[in-house]
Amino acid sequence: MNIVNSPVVTWPKKFDVLGVQVSATDYDEAVSAIIGAAQASCSSVVSLHAVHPVVVASGDAKLRAKVNTFEMVGPDGQPVRWALNLLYRTGLKDRVYGPELMIRICERAAACGLPIYLYGSTEAVLRELQINLTQRIPDLVIAGVESPPFRELTAEEAEEVVQRIRASGAAIVFIGLGAPKQDEFAYALRGRLALPLVCVGAAFDFHAGTKRMAPRWMQRRGLEWLFRLVQEPRRLWRRYFITNSLFLFKLMLTVLRRRVLRVSTQPISTTGETT
Repeated sequence: MNIVNSPVVTWPKKFDVLGVQVSATDYDEAVSAIIGAAQASCSSVVSLHAVHPVVVASGDAKLRAKVNTFEMVGPDGQPVRWALNLLYRTGLKDRVYGPELMIRICERAAACGLPIYLYGSTEAVLRELQINLTQRIPDLVIAGVESPPFRELTAEEAEEVVQRIRASGAAIVFIGLGAPKQDEFAYALRGRLALPLVCVGAAFDFHAGTKRMAPRWMQRRGLEWLFRLVQEPRRLWRRYFITNSLFLFKLMLTVLRRRVLRVSTQPISTTGETT
């Protein structure tokens, strides 16, 4: 069954950042749009992109085409916010950080009586995540949790996931699979569930307490990557050194191109058309 989008939800305007359509938004606007989509049973996808997923999508045409269909791609990383401000003068004062957005959505969901579903990570992480979320937000209803296998799902398995989510009565699904896997998964399920799918990356681990979050001062200065690199150097060194360099290089080329060609600074609509 394909779900038709509801016209009652207003999504933030999007701008091209290295070919990826990123939403110029803040926490209040993002939460309102997602809660509105949940209340309207609107099939939609929200993803939060820091530098790494932006660079990966910018270099992968198939992935980029999928991501650019999402209703919202929030500026999860400070450099992505800086790029929006530099290229389009959006005036964003802060990024939209996945872990923070997740908590704010859960708080609003609890106040509005909207159950959530948690999909991703391991069973151990999900156990701690449930405990911590319900302690922090006592009125939050967690309709279901699911730790998927560490491989691509078969078509039959994906359909079973859809049926379990529907049967749970959830109004919002949080997906914590990491990028770009979570974006691929959300794209595969979009249109089959009448609710918002929100990709929040490492938020599950942070709120479960299995990974440390960078101090606020490092987050504000765009140095979260450095904190995480120190925590997991073997796993993350290639990601950060290569993707961070590519992001700066491509952004510099974009700035030069805009100055030479005087490219439009107008936003892109959610249908992909210039407004």
